[in-house]
Amino acid sequence: MSLSPANPVRRRVAVVGTGAIVSGSHLSALTAHADRTELVAAVDVDQGRLDAFRELAGGTVTGYTSMGAMLDAERPDLVLIGTPPALHREQTVAALKSGAWALCEKPLTLSLAEYDEIAAAEEATGAYAAVIFQHRYGSGAEHARRLITGGELGAPRVAHCQTTWHRDAAYYAVPWRGRWASEGGGPTMGHGIHQYDLLLHLLGEWDEIRAMAARLVHDTESEDVSTALVRFRNGALATVVNSVLSPDEVSRIRIDCADATVELTHLYGHRNEDWAYTPAPHVAPERAAAWRTPPADVPSSHTAQLGTLLDAYDAGVRPPGSGPEARATLEFAAALYKAAFTGLPVRSGEIAPGDPFYAAMHGDHPDWAPEERA
Repeated sequence: MSLSPANPVRRRVAVVGTGAIVSGSHLSALTAHADRTELVAAVDVDQGRLDAFRELAGGTVTGYTSMGAMLDAERPDLVLIGTPPALHREQTVAALKSGAWALCEKPLTLSLAEYDEIAAAEEATGAYAAVIFQHRYGSGAEHARRLITGGELGAPRVAHCQTTWHRDAAYYAVPWRGRWASEGGGPTMGHGIHQYDLLLHLLGEWDEIRAMAARLVHDTESEDVSTALVRFRNGALATVVNSVLSPDEVSRIRIDCADATVELTHLYGHRNEDWAYTPAPHVAPERAAAWRTPPADVPSSHTAQLGTLLDAYDAGVRPPGSGPEARATLEFAAALYKAAFTGLPVRSGEIAPGDPFYAAMHGDHPDWAPEERA
């Protein structure tokens, strides 16, 4: 969790894309960190939407319809990106080349190849790009990770990761949704990625994935449901389910360790009360009492993640949710798709340049690649 310094430096911030996620979660985060940020500019190709956002933000924010023009004129310290996924790589690289740090909505890129372009831009500029994985942040997640990685709950053995949501035809009527070239995939990339990112954060590196995917309801290029079996490096086995076909919506992670079960049940964000710890029969009550979530209750949110990024900026170090850490989550998605579409197990690290799933999540598989592919 972020702890604001006594004399905070205010970072000049610009937002790119002024739709619901920016006008809601990002603007709320900036407001919460108003002592550390100054919103100076907003970019949107839709003038009406841009004007509405500027009014919502207080009317003093300069508006631009071109990101390039904004970067040239404003030279912000930090750029928050909330545009459709197909624009993320180009806009993140542009921010880095201007000298700004970037904090971008998921997925940061549509492929591992695109991600490595951002890594190269980081190396060239010295700036950093982080991706929004807000479920990692907040007191409940931090407490659970500390207990699991510190061995307090015993060795992890079995885990379940569930994102069972519901999206109707109207949702997919938005032109960029459900298409490989503009969204990068279905619920594996756009919905469940938050939950299995948190699973990876809690359990660490994985070794092997076996998976299945299907297009059962929606008229999309990508899947509307996927499932996976995962073997982690620590020996734990996990199931992962990503669905937009589920009337009873829930997000859930359960990890059975040698000495306790830890379970998180929520939908789009969690607080301390959403975490539960069940001790094994052999665990003494006084030991189990120490597992209770901490008294400070910080919800998972853009606000919590922005605070950690600002802390990193002040310290001049790589922020959480960037670099190899963020790439690992994208690699997990690519491996899940490869395992599902080929019917073969996929090992960690095997998707490298030259592998079709490195260049695109569909891997140019004939049953899944878009019709307009070369």
